[in-house]
Amino acid sequence: MIERYSRPEMARLWTQEAKYAAWLRVELAVCEAYARRELIPPVALGRIKARARVDPRRIDEIEATTRHDIIAFLTNLEEAIGADSRYVHMGLTSSDVVDTAQALVLQQACDLLLAGLERFREAVETLAARHKDTLCVGRTHGIHAEPMTFGLKPAGWYAEAGRNLERLRRARETVRVGKISGAVGTFAHVAPDVEEEVCRLLGLEPAPISSQVLQRDRHAELCATLAILAASLERVALEIRSLQRTEVLEAEEPFTEGQKGSSAMPHKRNPVSCEQVCGLARLVRANAHAALENVALWHERDISHSSVERVILPDSTLLVDYMLHQMTRIVGGLRVSPERMRENMERSYGLMFSQRVLLALADRGLPRQQAYELVQRNAMRAWQERTAFRDLLAADAEVMARLTPAELDACFDAAWYVRNVDAIYKRLGLG
Repeated sequence: MIERYSRPEMARLWTQEAKYAAWLRVELAVCEAYARRELIPPVALGRIKARARVDPRRIDEIEATTRHDIIAFLTNLEEAIGADSRYVHMGLTSSDVVDTAQALVLQQACDLLLAGLERFREAVETLAARHKDTLCVGRTHGIHAEPMTFGLKPAGWYAEAGRNLERLRRARETVRVGKISGAVGTFAHVAPDVEEEVCRLLGLEPAPISSQVLQRDRHAELCATLAILAASLERVALEIRSLQRTEVLEAEEPFTEGQKGSSAMPHKRNPVSCEQVCGLARLVRANAHAALENVALWHERDISHSSVERVILPDSTLLVDYMLHQMTRIVGGLRVSPERMRENMERSYGLMFSQRVLLALADRGLPRQQAYELVQRNAMRAWQERTAFRDLLAADAEVMARLTPAELDACFDAAWYVRNVDAIYKRLGLG
């Protein structure tokens, strides 16, 4: 199923070929460090580098017998290298190779995700700039609240995307570590300075301490970060889904030429891509829970985390990469209807201005709770009688005893509510 959501660049990172190539990079880096310490003859190192090849099909064939992937990999290397293979994997345990190589793959995966997130943020920034002054009604609990501008929605997404960039950069650094410390992390057969040099050659940091494996809180942090990022994308998708409802119809995800919405109803234009993103976010969150379960292992290591990571790390990075691609497309092609927004603002009979009337009455000396009851009484009538809120207030003697007609009119000025939008944009660094 995951192949359906794969994008080529990310998908290639999680192929068997890429995995074995990363393992080989680690093994050759160790050989390089050994040669510099004269533990491997220089001429042998040259032959190892020249002959080292891996054949994924052959490895899988060997593994069918050994039931151990690293041994199958090393056996295939031995077939390619010959007698000099005795210098390969000296003093190492499988996890030295697997965990360090996995760090290399995760660095590349994070780089792709960071680039995708930057593109998404740029699309959101463009949308926010375009609709900075587009008036609409803000909703709380799904109910009309007060006037705002549509641009404030993507402006909030922009700020959240910035926080996700910071989180993802931190998580990338957290997993940018390797370990070449042996079977229980004691460097019994490999010196600590070898680990340091190998990691330097690979662009990684050596783990300050490890057991047979790198501690899995690192991977849990990355998966949790991806879950937060997925939830942020879901928030955008859910907002668009809500705005696309027939009763609202203020914005729609792109609907391309030839696209069909329903097999039965030709009129349908459903927010299927946004719904898909919302659904996939659930998977990424579930994977974060599995990553947290991986933190606690028996003693210096058991294998319970390994099978889980073979699923959740490819799936989470692939899914989030796909979700970023989808949401960038959707935001970039979002159909926005300012006209519909104006129509919808009229549907609540001017009730969105109630707080300003309340404050005006209180400012004229009416006790707040008395003013609240007075405004609420007229507001409920407006709902029930489908009558303009302002007209009811203008006909209320108690209200007009405190406010002049001009003061009442001023309470219904939508521009007053959005006068600080520029200040908000300035805080965000938006134009």
